[in-house]
Amino acid sequence: MTQERFQAFVTGISVCYKYIQKIKSVEMTEFGLKGAHAMCLFFLHNHPEGLTAAQLSQLCAEDKAAVSRSLASLAEQGYIESEEKKYRSRLRLTAAGKTVASHIDAMIERWVESGGDGLTEEDREVFYRSLELISNNLRDKIGEME
Repeated sequence: MTQERFQAFVTGISVCYKYIQKIKSVEMTEFGLKGAHAMCLFFLHNHPEGLTAAQLSQLCAEDKAAVSRSLASLAEQGYIESEEKKYRSRLRLTAAGKTVASHIDAMIERWVESGGDGLTEEDREVFYRSLELISNNLRDKIGEME
């Protein structure tokens, strides 16, 4: 039973992750961006006060180097700006960045609805609560190993 659950969990998460990566990649090409940029824009849109690169790295669950590359590209294309050119400075969306982020919000809404077709609201609540619990449990176990 445990091995069947493991297989179902790992396969399900892996397949969903691949589909999410593909969706982000396809949706972002319209703006000349890559899938990796989507989450930075999403979180900056939801934090109009701005976020530091370190905060974005944590929220995106990506390493600092990957987030730094995404941020450099977004700044170069005029989607984000910062008051200072320091690592710890707060980054904010420009007007162009807000336009793209609004597109991302609409994309997320479409795909979350589509992905959840057939689920009741109760199913959704149980799923997200369970996913958070499993994620937190795994994080805690990894912390014990370090």
